[in-house]
Amino acid sequence: MKQFISVNDVTNINALVEKALMYKANPFADKHLGANKRIGLLFLNPSLRTRLSTQVAAGNLGMEAIVFNVDKEGWALEFEEGAIMSGTTVEHIKDAAPILGKYFDVLAIRTFPSLANKEDDYSELYINQFIKYAGVPVVSLESATLHPLQSLTDVITIQENSKSQIRNSKLKIVLTWAPHVKPLPQCVANSFAQWINAWGEADFVIAHPQDYELSEAFTKGAIIIHNQDEALKNADYVYVKNWSTFNDYGKIYENDPKWMLTNEKLHITNNAKVMHCLPVRRNVELSDEILDGPNSLVTQQAGNRVWAAQAVLSEILKSK
Repeated sequence: MKQFISVNDVTNINALVEKALMYKANPFADKHLGANKRIGLLFLNPSLRTRLSTQVAAGNLGMEAIVFNVDKEGWALEFEEGAIMSGTTVEHIKDAAPILGKYFDVLAIRTFPSLANKEDDYSELYINQFIKYAGVPVVSLESATLHPLQSLTDVITIQENSKSQIRNSKLKIVLTWAPHVKPLPQCVANSFAQWINAWGEADFVIAHPQDYELSEAFTKGAIIIHNQDEALKNADYVYVKNWSTFNDYGKIYENDPKWMLTNEKLHITNNAKVMHCLPVRRNVELSDEILDGPNSLVTQQAGNRVWAAQAVLSEILKSK
């Protein structure tokens, strides 16, 4: 693996999942692999699970992890080619990224969309400029449109909880929109859809209100339903996530609390397990009764972030 930006960088999803679960059972199996190697974790926006889980994963492989909060601790970076830097940006990515490539063996980048200009966000300018100029493997810790480490974690969690099941048909996985108090990116929803479609081992349904369509580049292959109850019927897994509008970009059209998942709604599922990437607005996106109840995989899911990151970093280290 030369980089990790999307599911397209993975040749075998199931093999990567198995590697992650191997690390979960034996975290220090490849402690030697990252010896005398450094990973730079660069954050252009805040993080809790992504930052800490990747640090832990790197440490398990023997790597030194150095965290740098670009938005608070460094110069304001310019990413546009040919920019006349007479404004607030101080350093161009063409100058910064090659130096970072000298300091680190792997760079891991977390960016965030503006939700103001769809074309700019979906061009993935920030992470693509790091890839272009750094000269070392780049791992996405979330970009403007995707969150691949989260999605790998999600597949790991589903696989882990489905191994003991004897089934006569595919799993049914539902991604359902949830209310929120502010516009959120499409990153997690895009990425989850992309990975579940690529995985190909489940019947996949996306439920959302009218006008909350995601980009077909990520959802093609899924069944799209605007009635949540209809979507939830016989579901084995329900992934809850808010996202803002894609076509009229970054807006909130709908905030109906009836879209919040409750135990009552689970009665029409196949006793579905419930997932969320966190952080979560309790009793807005998801009810307390779900989050604190026996159907929630949220804590297990978050814990698996370490093993997803460790599997990816090991693949990159082995290819160097």
